[in-house]
Amino acid sequence: MKLFALTLTKTSEPSVRKLHAAVEDAVRSVYKQHVAVRLHQDQTSFFVQAEGIFPLFQLDRRTDALYSKVAEVLAEWIVQEEEGRLIRTMIVRDFDYKREEDIVSIMGYCRPAPFPEEGEEAFEPALEQSVSRRKQMIAQAISAFLQEYTDLNVQGFLQFRLQDYMNELREAVEYAIDEFLMDQQYQEFISLLKYFVYIQEAKIPTAHLIHKGGNEFVLLNDRMELIDTSQTDATFTVEMIEKDINFEDVIVSTLISVSPRQICIHTRDPEVQVIKTITQIFENRVQLCEYCRLCHNLDRSAVSDYNKG
Repeated sequence: MKLFALTLTKTSEPSVRKLHAAVEDAVRSVYKQHVAVRLHQDQTSFFVQAEGIFPLFQLDRRTDALYSKVAEVLAEWIVQEEEGRLIRTMIVRDFDYKREEDIVSIMGYCRPAPFPEEGEEAFEPALEQSVSRRKQMIAQAISAFLQEYTDLNVQGFLQFRLQDYMNELREAVEYAIDEFLMDQQYQEFISLLKYFVYIQEAKIPTAHLIHKGGNEFVLLNDRMELIDTSQTDATFTVEMIEKDINFEDVIVSTLISVSPRQICIHTRDPEVQVIKTITQIFENRVQLCEYCRLCHNLDRSAVSDYNKG
């Protein structure tokens, strides 16, 4: 007796075998015996089919639990194995991106890296909630379908029965493309600033950029005096809240205006974005100092919070 059959097209054999193993485990967790889960294929498709083996197999209340388990497994597989292909198809077909480099970059904004770097979390909380919600959305739809029908074409089901899910993926792709375009514009702007810094002659030998914490910075010359510039006040504290101006732009424009030959950045947090940006623009002119005797001996009026442990 056929319990259900899954049809899969446009899917690699290793991916299908992974699904077959997961479905078999799900079936065995409900029916310990008298059930077979088979995998076979023809020229165009793979088929994963579960059958009750008569005369010992009997349908009972466990059938609902079976469909629920299989739906959860299939939802997990769709998100892990098929979602990337669906996103790629949207990027190419619906938004007309052809360059592989662009496609990969856009997909990076849609989906996290499968294997995070050491020290990184696999998912941010909001992203994890989004993934969990999509899995639940898919599982509920599949479970309801299997209650009525035994044959499920996975790709067809995605296209015609999971419109809410597909619309959510499309929104993710649209957001990713916006982020991709903004990043492109940012990189072009950074390149322009790097070129401007490259052709500009140095006006002073050294500038010390003191990071007091948060968005507070102080700019000093090689004699540890506040640098005066006609364009920008050398001591600047810009709060991000309820301000139109970007404090990162203020710092960069100030450094460009004073044009030091070398920039020594004194900070306890070198991973702050503004410091990364300065390093990217000024390149080999930048020296990072996380803590030194000079930092310790700076006048506390200039770096009142810097030496607080």
